[in-house]
Amino acid sequence: KSELSKVVCCGFFLQVLNEKKLQEVDSLWKEFETPEKANKIVKLKHFEKFQDTTEALAASTALVEGKLSKNLKKILKKIVAKDAHEQLAVADAKLGGVIKEKLNLSCIHSPMVTELMRGIRSQIEGLITGLPSREMAAMCLGLAHSLSRYKLKFSPDKVDTMIIQAISLLDDLDKELNNYIMRCREWYGWHFPELGKIVTDNLTYCKCVRKVGDRSNFASSDVSDILPEEIEEDVKAAAEISMGTEVSEEDINNIIHLCDQVIEISEYRTQLYDYLKNRMMAIAPNLTVMVGELVGARLIAHAGSLLNLAKHPASTVQLLGAEKALFRALKTKRDTPKFGLIYHASLVGQSNTKNKGKISRMLAAKTALTIRYDALGENTSAEMGAENRLKVETRLRLLEERGV
Repeated sequence: KSELSKVVCCGFFLQVLNEKKLQEVDSLWKEFETPEKANKIVKLKHFEKFQDTTEALAASTALVEGKLSKNLKKILKKIVAKDAHEQLAVADAKLGGVIKEKLNLSCIHSPMVTELMRGIRSQIEGLITGLPSREMAAMCLGLAHSLSRYKLKFSPDKVDTMIIQAISLLDDLDKELNNYIMRCREWYGWHFPELGKIVTDNLTYCKCVRKVGDRSNFASSDVSDILPEEIEEDVKAAAEISMGTEVSEEDINNIIHLCDQVIEISEYRTQLYDYLKNRMMAIAPNLTVMVGELVGARLIAHAGSLLNLAKHPASTVQLLGAEKALFRALKTKRDTPKFGLIYHASLVGQSNTKNKGKISRMLAAKTALTIRYDALGENTSAEMGAENRLKVETRLRLLEERGV
């Protein structure tokens, strides 16, 4: 008596009726062209109905992850234990290994099984009777949506998305702030040009303009909470002899409104930077210690995710962000660039011009190790990053002392 194989597919089991047909893998699809032909190859052995979508989702996620769910284990013990001498065909080799280990059942996984599964899926409605096609389609669609939401919710890369969005927004805020501040200085400079030379800090400048308004108010205004005493006296003295033109109250109101925007965006930028710093220390602590949170976040954003960045060799990490210069150099047969985004790391900035290439190469090598440790390791400490940073700093000091 030949052994009859069974196929496990989510909530039902199918028994193979004609094993000889399965040996012809290349032409197996012909046996599933119609429901009538499919029913001659396999028949329904057992059907297990899910109670609700939650149970179906739990079973599906377990199958996707190659795990043996409680319901499947219970069904296998009850149904397959009666025919323990037969083989169980499974689509996932990992799941087959778990079943064999836990239940001591013989499982097979081969191209034949893969082709068989494909045929079963194509004629699933004909093999399982009593389920209208509309209900089957609605069930599949609902389960697909639930599974997608689960994957998105528990995706290990989803935190990388937060970092990518945060650093992109931070760069956009910096550009907007520069434009707003430049416009504010030029606009108010027509009225009080001397203030721009005395107060160099942009945020302090905007706070002064917002509090005082017209330059004639500086004499009677107290800006000691914004400016140091010496600078405050210089500003008041300059306001009395200013060469600026007179402006209307409406002009001043618009300038003050622009200053409000600058201050508000600056405060939000500070808040966003703190968020990015905390997120980077939680997700990639060793990378953050090596190159800083801003450079680390830009490397992750440029690669697409922390896992993608971990797949890059050190030479690619060194040149990330300098692709245009690299291909231009290769095309013109000139010297290739020595650094990309990693140029903005503090360790590269500390070295002199002669040693920047050597330090960036060593920093990229150590950074690549820390990235892989953060992406693939289970430890969340930053000790490895601190050790590697110390090695690079030691190398930097040696180069500076030798004058190499």
